[in-house]
Amino acid sequence: MTGQGDGHKENAARGIVGDLERFFIHAPAECPYGLAQRAVYHQGIFGRFDDESMGEFLARGYRRNGNCIYTMRCPGCALCVPIRLRPKQFHPNRNQRRVWKKNQDVAVEIAPLTMSRENLSLLQRFLSTRFPAGSSSAESYYSGFFITSISRCFEVRYRLGEQLLGVAIVDGAPSWMNAVYFFFDPDQGWRSPGTLNILTLNHICQRHKIELLYLGYWIDGHAGMSYKNAFRPHELLLDGVWREQK
Repeated sequence: MTGQGDGHKENAARGIVGDLERFFIHAPAECPYGLAQRAVYHQGIFGRFDDESMGEFLARGYRRNGNCIYTMRCPGCALCVPIRLRPKQFHPNRNQRRVWKKNQDVAVEIAPLTMSRENLSLLQRFLSTRFPAGSSSAESYYSGFFITSISRCFEVRYRLGEQLLGVAIVDGAPSWMNAVYFFFDPDQGWRSPGTLNILTLNHICQRHKIELLYLGYWIDGHAGMSYKNAFRPHELLLDGVWREQK
Protein backbone atom coordinates (compact mmCIF):
# COMPACT_ATOMS: atom_id res chain seq x y z
CA MET A 1 0.00 0.00 0.00
CA THR A 2 1.41 3.39 -0.95
CA GLY A 3 0.53 6.75 0.49
CA GLN A 4 -1.62 9.26 -1.36
CA GLY A 5 0.37 11.11 -4.01
CA ASP A 6 3.26 8.62 -4.05
CA GLY A 7 2.56 7.64 -7.66
CA HIS A 8 3.14 11.17 -8.92
CA LYS A 9 6.33 11.55 -6.88
CA GLU A 10 7.73 8.21 -8.06
CA ASN A 11 7.04 9.12 -11.71
CA ALA A 12 8.96 12.36 -11.15
CA ALA A 13 11.77 10.39 -9.53
CA ARG A 14 12.02 8.13 -12.56
CA GLY A 15 12.48 11.28 -14.64
CA ILE A 16 15.43 12.76 -12.74
CA VAL A 17 17.05 9.38 -12.10
CA GLY A 18 16.72 8.53 -15.78
CA ASP A 19 18.18 11.89 -16.80
CA LEU A 20 21.27 11.31 -14.64
CA GLU A 21 21.67 7.58 -15.32
CA ARG A 22 24.57 8.17 -17.76
CA PHE A 23 26.67 9.45 -14.84
CA PHE A 24 26.36 6.22 -12.83
CA ILE A 25 28.80 3.32 -12.82
CA HIS A 26 28.90 -0.14 -11.27
CA ALA A 27 31.53 -0.52 -8.53
CA PRO A 28 32.16 -4.06 -7.16
CA ALA A 29 33.18 -4.38 -3.50
CA GLU A 30 32.94 -6.62 -0.49
CA CYS A 31 29.49 -6.68 1.07
CA PRO A 32 29.34 -3.86 3.66
CA TYR A 33 26.98 -5.97 5.78
CA GLY A 34 29.23 -9.01 6.02
CA LEU A 35 27.29 -11.24 3.62
CA ALA A 36 29.11 -13.74 1.44
CA GLN A 37 27.79 -12.29 -1.81
CA ARG A 38 29.90 -9.86 -3.80
CA ALA A 39 28.38 -6.38 -3.57
CA VAL A 40 27.92 -4.05 -6.53
CA TYR A 41 27.28 -0.36 -5.94
CA HIS A 42 25.38 1.50 -8.67
CA GLN A 43 26.75 4.96 -7.97
CA GLY A 44 27.38 8.45 -9.24
CA ILE A 45 29.13 11.52 -7.81
CA PHE A 46 27.34 14.86 -8.04
CA GLY A 47 27.43 18.43 -6.84
CA ARG A 48 24.56 20.18 -5.09
CA PHE A 49 21.03 18.75 -5.35
CA ASP A 50 17.96 20.76 -4.42
CA ASP A 51 15.69 19.27 -1.74
CA GLU A 52 13.17 17.93 -4.26
CA SER A 53 15.78 16.14 -6.37
CA MET A 54 17.43 14.57 -3.33
CA GLY A 55 14.02 13.53 -2.07
CA GLU A 56 13.28 11.85 -5.40
CA PHE A 57 16.46 9.80 -5.22
CA LEU A 58 15.58 8.73 -1.67
CA ALA A 59 12.10 7.76 -2.88
CA ARG A 60 13.74 5.44 -5.40
CA GLY A 61 15.77 3.73 -2.67
CA TYR A 62 19.08 5.52 -3.23
CA ARG A 63 21.43 6.32 -0.36
CA ARG A 64 24.17 8.91 0.15
CA ASN A 65 27.87 8.43 0.88
CA GLY A 66 29.57 11.82 0.87
CA ASN A 67 28.68 13.34 -2.51
CA CYS A 68 28.09 9.86 -3.93
CA ILE A 69 24.51 8.70 -4.57
CA TYR A 70 24.18 4.92 -4.78
CA THR A 71 21.93 1.91 -4.69
CA MET A 72 22.82 -1.78 -4.50
CA ARG A 73 22.79 -3.89 -7.70
CA CYS A 74 24.31 -7.09 -6.34
CA PRO A 75 24.01 -10.13 -8.68
CA GLY A 76 21.76 -12.81 -7.22
CA CYS A 77 21.03 -10.83 -4.05
CA ALA A 78 18.23 -8.42 -3.20
CA LEU A 79 18.45 -8.54 0.60
CA CYS A 80 19.10 -4.80 1.09
CA VAL A 81 15.58 -3.34 1.27
CA PRO A 82 15.08 0.42 1.74
CA ILE A 83 12.89 1.21 4.76
CA ARG A 84 11.12 4.42 5.77
CA LEU A 85 8.58 5.72 8.27
CA ARG A 86 5.69 8.14 8.00
CA PRO A 87 6.17 9.82 11.39
CA LYS A 88 2.59 10.97 11.84
CA GLN A 89 1.42 7.34 11.50
CA PHE A 90 4.01 5.73 13.78
CA HIS A 91 2.90 4.27 17.12
CA PRO A 92 5.63 3.11 19.56
CA ASN A 93 5.31 -0.39 20.98
CA ARG A 94 5.79 -1.26 24.64
CA ASN A 95 9.56 -1.79 24.35
CA GLN A 96 10.04 1.49 22.49
CA ARG A 97 8.06 3.35 25.13
CA ARG A 98 10.29 1.72 27.75
CA VAL A 99 13.45 2.84 25.90
CA TRP A 100 12.09 6.39 25.66
CA LYS A 101 11.28 6.48 29.36
CA LYS A 102 14.62 5.14 30.60
CA ASN A 103 16.50 7.74 28.52
CA GLN A 104 14.74 10.82 29.87
CA ASP A 105 18.04 11.85 31.44
CA VAL A 106 19.62 12.18 27.98
CA ALA A 107 19.77 15.67 26.45
CA VAL A 108 19.36 16.10 22.69
CA GLU A 109 21.17 18.77 20.66
CA ILE A 110 20.67 19.61 16.98
CA ALA A 111 23.76 21.22 15.48
CA PRO A 112 25.74 21.64 12.25
CA LEU A 113 27.86 18.69 11.14
CA THR A 114 31.07 18.96 13.14
CA MET A 115 34.32 17.04 12.66
CA SER A 116 35.31 17.81 16.24
CA ARG A 117 37.88 16.02 18.37
CA GLU A 118 35.05 14.87 20.66
CA ASN A 119 33.06 13.38 17.77
CA LEU A 120 36.09 11.72 16.23
CA SER A 121 37.10 10.15 19.54
CA LEU A 122 33.64 8.66 20.08
CA LEU A 123 33.39 7.42 16.48
CA GLN A 124 36.82 5.76 16.71
CA ARG A 125 35.78 3.93 19.88
CA PHE A 126 32.57 2.82 18.18
CA LEU A 127 34.38 1.57 15.06
CA SER A 128 37.09 -0.21 17.05
CA THR A 129 34.47 -2.01 19.14
CA ARG A 130 31.88 -2.82 16.48
CA PHE A 131 34.24 -3.41 13.54
CA PRO A 132 37.60 -4.45 15.05
CA ALA A 133 38.83 -5.91 11.75
CA GLY A 134 38.03 -2.75 9.82
CA SER A 135 40.73 -0.47 8.47
CA SER A 136 38.72 2.77 8.21
CA SER A 137 39.47 5.59 10.64
CA ALA A 138 37.04 8.08 12.15
CA GLU A 139 38.64 10.82 10.06
CA SER A 140 38.04 8.90 6.82
CA TYR A 141 34.41 8.28 7.79
CA TYR A 142 33.82 11.99 8.25
CA SER A 143 35.72 13.17 5.17
CA GLY A 144 34.55 10.40 2.84
CA PHE A 145 31.11 9.42 4.16
CA PHE A 146 29.51 12.15 6.26
CA ILE A 147 30.69 15.52 4.94
CA THR A 148 28.78 16.52 1.82
CA SER A 149 27.74 19.46 -0.30
CA ILE A 150 25.06 17.46 -2.12
CA SER A 151 22.35 17.98 0.51
CA ARG A 152 21.66 19.81 3.76
CA CYS A 153 23.31 17.81 6.52
CA PHE A 154 23.35 18.23 10.30
CA GLU A 155 23.91 16.14 13.40
CA VAL A 156 21.83 15.17 16.41
CA ARG A 157 23.91 14.77 19.58
CA TYR A 158 22.94 12.81 22.66
CA ARG A 159 24.49 13.82 25.99
CA LEU A 160 24.39 12.82 29.62
CA GLY A 161 25.67 15.95 31.33
CA GLU A 162 28.95 16.73 29.55
CA GLN A 163 29.39 13.15 28.30
CA LEU A 164 28.70 12.56 24.60
CA LEU A 165 26.66 9.35 24.27
CA GLY A 166 25.92 9.30 20.55
CA VAL A 167 25.76 11.25 17.31
CA ALA A 168 23.35 10.87 14.39
CA ILE A 169 24.39 12.17 10.96
CA VAL A 170 21.22 13.33 9.22
CA ASP A 171 20.18 14.92 5.94
CA GLY A 172 17.05 17.03 6.13
CA ALA A 173 14.51 19.00 4.12
CA PRO A 174 10.99 20.30 4.79
CA SER A 175 9.35 17.12 3.46
CA TRP A 176 11.89 14.38 4.32
CA MET A 177 14.67 13.37 6.68
CA ASN A 178 17.40 10.86 5.87
CA ALA A 179 19.25 8.99 8.62
CA VAL A 180 22.78 8.64 7.18
CA TYR A 181 24.69 7.11 10.11
CA PHE A 182 24.56 6.74 13.87
CA PHE A 183 27.42 6.00 16.27
CA PHE A 184 27.40 5.78 20.05
CA ASP A 185 29.39 4.99 23.18
CA PRO A 186 29.81 1.18 23.18
CA ASP A 187 29.47 1.18 26.99
CA GLN A 188 25.94 2.60 26.67
CA GLY A 189 24.44 -0.27 24.70
CA TRP A 190 22.06 -1.02 27.59
CA ARG A 191 20.22 2.18 26.69
CA SER A 192 19.23 0.74 23.26
CA PRO A 193 20.73 3.81 21.56
CA GLY A 194 19.71 2.78 18.03
CA THR A 195 16.08 2.64 19.08
CA LEU A 196 16.42 5.91 21.01
CA ASN A 197 17.86 7.61 17.94
CA ILE A 198 15.01 6.58 15.63
CA LEU A 199 12.44 7.59 18.27
CA THR A 200 14.13 10.99 18.54
CA LEU A 201 14.33 11.53 14.77
CA ASN A 202 10.68 10.52 14.48
CA HIS A 203 9.79 13.02 17.23
CA ILE A 204 11.67 15.79 15.40
CA CYS A 205 9.82 14.92 12.18
CA GLN A 206 6.45 15.01 13.94
CA ARG A 207 7.25 18.35 15.57
CA HIS A 208 8.25 19.92 12.24
CA LYS A 209 5.58 18.13 10.15
CA ILE A 210 8.18 16.27 8.07
CA GLU A 211 6.36 13.63 6.03
CA LEU A 212 9.00 10.93 5.53
CA LEU A 213 11.87 9.52 7.60
CA TYR A 214 14.29 7.31 5.64
CA LEU A 215 16.14 4.73 7.74
CA GLY A 216 18.52 3.28 5.15
CA TYR A 217 18.49 -0.45 4.43
CA TRP A 218 16.86 -3.30 6.29
CA ILE A 219 18.08 -6.88 5.83
CA ASP A 220 15.83 -9.68 7.02
CA GLY A 221 17.66 -11.75 9.64
CA HIS A 222 20.56 -9.30 10.06
CA ALA A 223 21.02 -8.86 13.83
CA GLY A 224 22.29 -5.29 13.56
CA MET A 225 19.18 -4.17 11.66
CA SER A 226 16.44 -6.06 13.46
CA TYR A 227 15.47 -3.05 15.59
CA LYS A 228 14.34 -1.15 12.46
CA ASN A 229 11.70 -3.76 11.73
CA ALA A 230 10.07 -3.06 15.11
CA PHE A 231 9.05 0.47 14.06
CA ARG A 232 5.54 0.06 12.69
CA PRO A 233 3.86 0.81 10.54
CA HIS A 234 6.83 1.19 8.22
CA GLU A 235 7.23 1.00 4.46
CA LEU A 236 9.58 -1.22 2.45
CA LEU A 237 10.56 -0.58 -1.18
CA LEU A 238 9.67 -3.89 -2.83
CA ASP A 239 9.82 -4.27 -6.62
CA GLY A 240 9.94 -0.51 -6.99
CA VAL A 241 6.85 0.18 -4.87
CA TRP A 242 6.72 1.36 -1.25
CA ARG A 243 4.53 -1.14 0.61
CA GLU A 244 3.23 -0.59 4.11
CA GLN A 245 4.06 -3.20 6.76
CA LYS A 246 1.75 -2.97 9.78
